[in-house]
Amino acid sequence: MPPDAIDFSVRANLIERMDEPCSRDVLRAYLRSLARTNRLTFGYRPTLRWLDSLLPTLKQRGNPIRIVDVGCGYGDGLRRIEQWAQSRGTHVELTGIDLNPDAVAIAIEAGPKQSRIEWIQADVLSFVPAQPPDLVVSALFTHHLAENEIVRFLTWMESHAQIGWFISDLSRAPIPYHFFRLYSRLLGLHPCVQYDGPISIARSFIHEDWQRMCAAAGLENGACEIVPCKPARLCVSRRKPQ
Repeated sequence: MPPDAIDFSVRANLIERMDEPCSRDVLRAYLRSLARTNRLTFGYRPTLRWLDSLLPTLKQRGNPIRIVDVGCGYGDGLRRIEQWAQSRGTHVELTGIDLNPDAVAIAIEAGPKQSRIEWIQADVLSFVPAQPPDLVVSALFTHHLAENEIVRFLTWMESHAQIGWFISDLSRAPIPYHFFRLYSRLLGLHPCVQYDGPISIARSFIHEDWQRMCAAAGLENGACEIVPCKPARLCVSRRKPQ
């Protein structure tokens, strides 16, 4: 679809190359480039700010704090959470889940040997954790799903997360779409990232979409917070009454 033909009032029905089969070497290069993009665009900041806002509750809860990252990909987001916990003297047990076995293998090889993150290959919608996590987080994951799958994911998080959950994803809008097309080329990002980035934005959701999906998951109005986060993110979170 030509860039100017995108209708941002509806979610684009497009396929990302990341969702198609490829070799582990190609996926590794793709995920490395995506991790670079996350660093340059402060992609970890929304999740870390949310974790900071929960610190008083987490400290009252006691150690360790169990955090699950769904759709962990390269694992850079979870490793950044590991650094966050170390800097705040918070003991955590971290688990990364991804459907793609190659992504899990890449996440394992990318991390430092001293890291204690557990990596699991699984379909989260049918995954039952051995111990219920305190928190569930995901980043740039939900736009890969159909709406009915997101409703199931919301239900899964609500069933398993003891304290709360946080979704950080893109916001569907023309400015970030066209900006990323130029930005990714100037930075020389991986060709697949250049191709997928704008499509990811066109496939993402807006505030009203999240309201509808949260309601379909049985979450009452006001149970979830839906807020924009710079740059070009829309975050959905839930804090359970303690």
